[in-house]
Amino acid sequence: MAKEQVEINGIHFEVDMSTAKRIDTFKVGDSVKVLNKDYSDTHIQDGTIIGFYNFKELPTIQVAVFEKGFTTADIKIININKDTKDQQILPSTPDSLDLDKDSVVEAMDNSITEKQHGLDSLRNKRDWFIKYYGKYFEKAEVTEHD
Repeated sequence: MAKEQVEINGIHFEVDMSTAKRIDTFKVGDSVKVLNKDYSDTHIQDGTIIGFYNFKELPTIQVAVFEKGFTTADIKIININKDTKDQQILPSTPDSLDLDKDSVVEAMDNSITEKQHGLDSLRNKRDWFIKYYGKYFEKAEVTEHD
């Protein structure tokens, strides 16, 4: 048996490491590391616990995961419960977050600007369609009645 001396809150224990279980305690707002196991990739992301839902059949922890690319940033909500197979969480500390607030905000602002340009373009196309769609049929009606 592999016994090991551990200190917990100033008290020394001898623990059989082959049968020891780790118990993590979480609360809303805690920083976590999320292990994502995709089909071809395994990667670790930073996250924050945003809720606990004590469903009778499937108690669930909800985590906001921060996805930061070179020029993009997003927040994805994931649910962790006994049926979750592709994600695991571990406690983390806020200072171990691999995120820079200013660069995330800048990436989100860039995304907002890009989507605003797309929205403006779509509105212009819609307005053009409304303005000229009726004129097309007005000409068609005039030539049919002549």
